[in-house]
Amino acid sequence: MRVRITAVKQILHSDLAAKYENPLDHGCDLTVGQVWISENGECPEGMCHAAWDSMRPFVESLARGEGNFYDGWMKDPMTAMISCSDGFRPMSFYLEVV
Repeated sequence: MRVRITAVKQILHSDLAAKYENPLDHGCDLTVGQVWISENGECPEGMCHAAWDSMRPFVESLARGEGNFYDGWMKDPMTAMISCSDGFRPMSFYLEVV
């Protein structure tokens, strides 16, 4: 199955970044609104590898036709909302079978 991955929201924890992070030219190359299609649970081209590591098990499960994560967590059992592991500027991704 195909799984659409949509970047839906990014949060910046500027207080944490100011306190703990070394200055960066940029911290994330993804933007809200970007969309990728995963074919058969594979990482789509252009996806951040750190973000993929966070969502991979969910994408693979959805691609196999599984869902209903955590016994009814999502209104639509064939979707998931996953955030990347960046503690300073996490991006949230909506995963859905298409």
